[in-house]
Amino acid sequence: MASVLVHTEDESVTLPPQALKRLLERGDGDAALLYLALLRHHGATAPRSLAGELRWERPRIEAAESVLRELGLVIPQAGDLDPADEKPQYQRADIAAQLEENEEFSRLSSEVERRLGKKLSTPDMGTLLGLYDYVGLPADVIYLLVCHCAERTAAQYGPGRRTTLHQIEREGYAWARQGIDTQAAAAEYLRKYAERQGILPQYMRVLQLGERPPVASEEKYLQAWMDMGFPPEAVALAYDKTVLNCHELKWAYCNGILKRWHAAGLHTVDEIEKKDRPGQGKEPPATPAAKEQDVAWMRKYIQQRDKGEA
Repeated sequence: MASVLVHTEDESVTLPPQALKRLLERGDGDAALLYLALLRHHGATAPRSLAGELRWERPRIEAAESVLRELGLVIPQAGDLDPADEKPQYQRADIAAQLEENEEFSRLSSEVERRLGKKLSTPDMGTLLGLYDYVGLPADVIYLLVCHCAERTAAQYGPGRRTTLHQIEREGYAWARQGIDTQAAAAEYLRKYAERQGILPQYMRVLQLGERPPVASEEKYLQAWMDMGFPPEAVALAYDKTVLNCHELKWAYCNGILKRWHAAGLHTVDEIEKKDRPGQGKEPPATPAAKEQDVAWMRKYIQQRDKGEA
């Protein structure tokens, strides 16, 4: 039976002749579909942000984008996704349309409201839609992200404290930068996160801070020390040196000691005691300027960690 093209009344998309020729010669259906999606958005959005609309996982959309680059139909842009970047400003009508036409997003928003125990405002819904539509995280990954942020906030501040959509957004962008965009990748990340959280009390004890959970700023230091490869016993040595020189725990000073050991390739107690001799390295000065320098280092470290460079 012969078929004829169905003309709709939707907004048309004009395909440039040269682009059409290149796509037909290449014969890559995913590349052609991604190019059409980009044209539909008037080229005002990054290819990776269409993963949610196309229901593609990251490897598929990256492969299609790579083909478009080879064909000269898109050019790479510098920089990573970041909440501070310009992003779509979803209006009430945009959100209403998604809730009505997109069953998956409608179900996701309902589950997020149930998990957070509150009705999402229009800005909140816009943030959620941004993670789904602009960042391109699948609905199941976003729900795992929301649960993770809610549990982390409750653990840090008590069960009565709720996480915010702003916190969820920042964590979502961090996940996207690290390639955590499938249920399997999210589950693996959460497994490792739980392991690390289970070790944190050991570090708190060697720092003589008792059984309380670390506050956010303390946890950043502890996570950085774990990433550098220091076991609790090595941190205990740095703590002893800190108290000896400062008469109390000063996080920036202790971090300076550990950074020096890390640069020298010393991480275990045995390595430190054998090779870190008096006079081989100066301890960081316990001054406000040193603390500011340490804060700058911590910010840079967190940025590198989120981008997978640490």
